[in-house]
Amino acid sequence: MNVLAPFLIGLAYVAVVSSVPEPRRRTFNALFVAGAGAAYLSSGALGPWELIFTAAITFCAYRGLTSDRWIGIAWLLHTVLDVIHHLLGRPILPFVPHSSFGCALCDPVIALWCLANGPSLRQMLCRPQADRADGAPPSCPDEQPPCLPAQRQFPIGRDLP
Repeated sequence: MNVLAPFLIGLAYVAVVSSVPEPRRRTFNALFVAGAGAAYLSSGALGPWELIFTAAITFCAYRGLTSDRWIGIAWLLHTVLDVIHHLLGRPILPFVPHSSFGCALCDPVIALWCLANGPSLRQMLCRPQADRADGAPPSCPDEQPPCLPAQRQFPIGRDLP
């Protein structure tokens, strides 16, 4: 469970946050990773390197306000901090001994999603037929371009005089 739960948490984060519309999704992700980057500041386990890592993650989060890939890089930097703190025995949550280990497994899941430009869940699941290797019909049943919100037309009020 120490290995599976962090992956599931990462997938849950991706599923929930991907439902937030752009550009708010990118802004939220940038703020979230900036906060995560400062999480280890009080540990003092790496001395001044703690500040350097935090500054690097903050820089990446700032750049992430305009690019999901920078947010992915910030998550990968945070993963490095997680691994170091786990190996030093200084977990992110002192009352949960393997919290840094779990965080080191969860963060790359989020990073990979961000490096793929943080697509929405619909964009991840919906691919045009030309991209489908199995030749199955498109995932998006509407005639709209794939992965764009369908514009629903409701008949209510249409035939009114």
